[in-house]
Amino acid sequence: MVMFLKVRSLANGRKYLSYVHGYRDEYGKSKQKTIEKIGYLDVLEKEYDNPIEHFRNLAKKIEEEKMKSLVIDDIYSKKITKNDNAKNLGYFAIKKIYNELGLNDLLKDVTKNTKIEYDLNQILSFLVFMRIIKPDSKRDAFLNKNLLFEKCDFSLDDIYRSLSVLCPIQEEIQKCIWNNTKNLYNRDTSISYYDCTNYYFEIEYNDEDTYKLDEKGDPIKDKDGNYIIESKGLRKRGPEKNKRPDPIVQMGLLMDASEIPLTYNLFPGNESEKKSLIPILNRTKGDYDLGRTIVVADRGLNTSENILYISGTSLESEKKLNGYVYGQSVRGADEEFKKWVLEQNYITDIVMEDDKEIKFIHKSRIYPKKMRVVRTDKEKTKSGNDKIEYINVDQKQMVYYSQKYANKQKRDRAKMLEKAKDLIAHPDKYNRSTSYGVAGYINNLTFVKSTGEIADASNLTINTSRIEEEEKYDGYYSIVTSEEHLSDLEIRKIYRGLAKIEETFKVTKSGLENRPVFVKLKDHIESHFLICFISLVIVRLLEKKLENKYSFNKILQTIRSYTSSALEHDIYHQTFTNDVIQDIGNIYNIDLQRKYMTLSEIRKILK
Repeated sequence: MVMFLKVRSLANGRKYLSYVHGYRDEYGKSKQKTIEKIGYLDVLEKEYDNPIEHFRNLAKKIEEEKMKSLVIDDIYSKKITKNDNAKNLGYFAIKKIYNELGLNDLLKDVTKNTKIEYDLNQILSFLVFMRIIKPDSKRDAFLNKNLLFEKCDFSLDDIYRSLSVLCPIQEEIQKCIWNNTKNLYNRDTSISYYDCTNYYFEIEYNDEDTYKLDEKGDPIKDKDGNYIIESKGLRKRGPEKNKRPDPIVQMGLLMDASEIPLTYNLFPGNESEKKSLIPILNRTKGDYDLGRTIVVADRGLNTSENILYISGTSLESEKKLNGYVYGQSVRGADEEFKKWVLEQNYITDIVMEDDKEIKFIHKSRIYPKKMRVVRTDKEKTKSGNDKIEYINVDQKQMVYYSQKYANKQKRDRAKMLEKAKDLIAHPDKYNRSTSYGVAGYINNLTFVKSTGEIADASNLTINTSRIEEEEKYDGYYSIVTSEEHLSDLEIRKIYRGLAKIEETFKVTKSGLENRPVFVKLKDHIESHFLICFISLVIVRLLEKKLENKYSFNKILQTIRSYTSSALEHDIYHQTFTNDVIQDIGNIYNIDLQRKYMTLSEIRKILK
């Protein structure tokens, strides 16, 4: 809101001077309000040599004093209106990074020769901003659009339509983000972290697969007599992390060494996560033009197929294209490996970890690991099975002992044993689903196939031999790698980076609230996770700009708390600050400590 002198020509030919406030309303429309009448110019000329210049200078002086003290006439008589509700201003930092991603040009090209009338980039940016400042359904985001200072020239129907447009280009969008951030943020892909999580949907049935049809509309079969699937149903029952029975969607996330997500893929809930790594790595290596990378994953993805693909090793070649660092199950390993683990020839080093001195009890060896290869590229055996061949691959195997990890394993097993004893005492309380995790600790436990109920509870006992076997390996953890030159400490340090991707899954589920997912169509679900991915990348990039001084959740809380309330016309009042806001202001050279700003000043920040 700016005060200035207005000289108005009247119908009688005389000129009249008055003070006027010029301002823009929340929609950007110019408006004026007379705040003080001064008088006729011909009368004032008798008192002042140049009344126009005199009162213009006086208006400027009054404006300066007003902005210092923010004196507003009749402040106690003002009433609240619906337009006085606080708007979020913290998203300006998110908007600046969003603009760096270069999505506007990509989305313009996508819609250039279509009949789409809405601005696809405006909708995508809006959904990303709202996911960060107030995660909710697409409908509620639209209803709360006044939280932003942006214009929203689209309808709720346009939002839903846009989800169908975004889905087919989600990989192009991810690639565009990579291309526009790899140099700007000096992203490091010498190491790539990969892990999977899942999201449950509170629906009763799995999504159905759709099959390829012939001209008559009948499903087409392949040479083996199986129907050819054209599109897989996404939401299907599978091994949900919290043992829920609901259908789930699984996500594999690939993250660079800078702890910024590279890309992701979604796959049906009933598929094994072990098979998800190769497709995403193959696509990313090709589309992103990555050099050699060390892929780091947990033991659930430690398979011969994955190792051979990552390293580029095959039956015909020993050339190693990439590297790997994997967790290795000790209890599930072969007998030779377990025997080696228990041989007490460990080295103890005192090392610094997380700014603390710890005992690092470890040993390692180079060992020819026998890899089992299923040869789908060759003729099947006489019995109709794929041919199995083996290849020896040298890998460095490292094992270390942690008393903290041993104590955790003992506590976890104690809980399972309590549940196992309760099942033996009260078998009617349990079935196949609710006894998950304890079945292995109970002898003679069987279930009715059709109902999942316990078949015979007359001879249930604790499996003491399994307990004794497990106790031998409490506290031991193993990591295997193709990188024979790495020291044991370097191997462990690289592997511990997986904790960041696990933390990423937690913050997306709690902070960005990836679920519940309020859309039902497959392409809408996929676009929902695309929006969440873009939001995640942006906050991670802001973390990097802030030199990783603040947690993901503290940055989110700051962005959501930095709001502006309209006081009078286009003057807005800020009441929140913290160290994150101060540092963001320093990054962008903007004074964010001011209590009052005009709408035009806010728009300059957002521009």
